[in-house]
Amino acid sequence: MPGFLILILIVGAVWLVFVLPARRRRMSHTAMQESIESGDDVITAGGLHGTVREITDDIAQLEIAAGIVVSVDRRAIAAVAREVEVEVEPEPDQALGREPDPETSEEPS
Repeated sequence: MPGFLILILIVGAVWLVFVLPARRRRMSHTAMQESIESGDDVITAGGLHGTVREITDDIAQLEIAAGIVVSVDRRAIAAVAREVEVEVEPEPDQALGREPDPETSEEPS
C-alpha cells in the first residue's frame, strides 16, 4: 500500500511539473491568437514579420513589405511583435548623485 501511495505522488508531481505549465502556455498562446486585430505587427512560426491587414476565422492577410500581402493560416502566427524598451545604465558618478570630476572626465572631440 505505501508503494502505491508513492507512485500516485510521483505521477501527481510529474503532472504538476510538466502537464500543467504546458497547458497554461497553450491556453495563453490560443488567447493571443484570438486577440489579434488588423494593424498588429506579428511574427509567424516561419519567422516572417508583417502587419495584419485583414483577419478572418482561419486566414490572416499579412503585409510583409510595401504592397506585398501574403495569406497565412491564423494558427501560424507565433507572436505579436512588441517594442522592447532598452534601459540605459547611468554613469557611475551619476548613479551616486555626484557630478563628474572635470579633471578626469574626457572631453568629446
